Amino acid sequence: IVTAMNVSEEGIEILQPYYFELFQDMRPFLEEYWATSFPIALVYLLLIFVGQNYMKARKGFNLQRPLILWSFCLAVFSILGAVRTWGHMGALLLRRSLKQTVCFSIYINNPIVKFWSCLFLLSKIIELGDTAFIILRKRPLIFVHWYHHSTVLVYTSFGYKNKVPSGGWFMTMNYGVHSIMYIYYTLRAAKVKSPTWLPMLITSLQLLQMFMGATISILTYIWRQEQGCHTTAEHFFWSLILYATYFILFAHFFHQTYIVPKVKAKTKSQ
Repeated sequence: IVTAMNVSEEGIEILQPYYFELFQDMRPFLEEYWATSFPIALVYLLLIFVGQNYMKARKGFNLQRPLILWSFCLAVFSILGAVRTWGHMGALLLRRSLKQTVCFSIYINNPIVKFWSCLFLLSKIIELGDTAFIILRKRPLIFVHWYHHSTVLVYTSFGYKNKVPSGGWFMTMNYGVHSIMYIYYTLRAAKVKSPTWLPMLITSLQLLQMFMGATISILTYIWRQEQGCHTTAEHFFWSLILYATYFILFAHFFHQTYIVPKVKAKTKSQ
């Protein structure tokens, strides 16, 4: 059972970490080799091109069982990450203030934050496997999918190295949305009927995540002069640009997927 601890003078400890969250810190290694994310992203994009060409003259593979296992494992991981990070950030928000939570750098040494932010970064590499399933099963690969996967990997590595202040909320929101998203992917792969409104809810939550991400970036930049609120124009620029483009792309996807078909159906019925 997680028990609340007395908040230290610096506000570092909010929740008691589990033993497995006290593992050897990989931060020095991941910070030193953060730029490796660029060649990984480039290889990822190259493999998309190679994979699609390879599959052109071939029938898509039936990967139902591997896909169920893949989605289920990512769902469990995301749920655990969401519970721990929301627990920490929520307690921090209640005990301190929104300003303290977006000025994230003073909490960077918290064991829970260190553990789950490390796994969060590594998971962005693992999640590239989502694209492999799409290509090998010959499913449509849309722009927002590969753009989002590749840029999130690079930006997460950049934010991890530079201890981007608002990174706590970026990570927490992502864990939360992915918890629901991968549960849906697991059900769909297993051909289990899920509520018709669930995919629309997931896209809506993704839009909300992008809007909140941009808002938090702006707030952090506004509060940058205050003590303990470390950020730079570079942090602000990249986070705002990425969240703005994500919002536009997901809004376009939402419109094309959920609004246009309803309008067409309504027009036909008339």
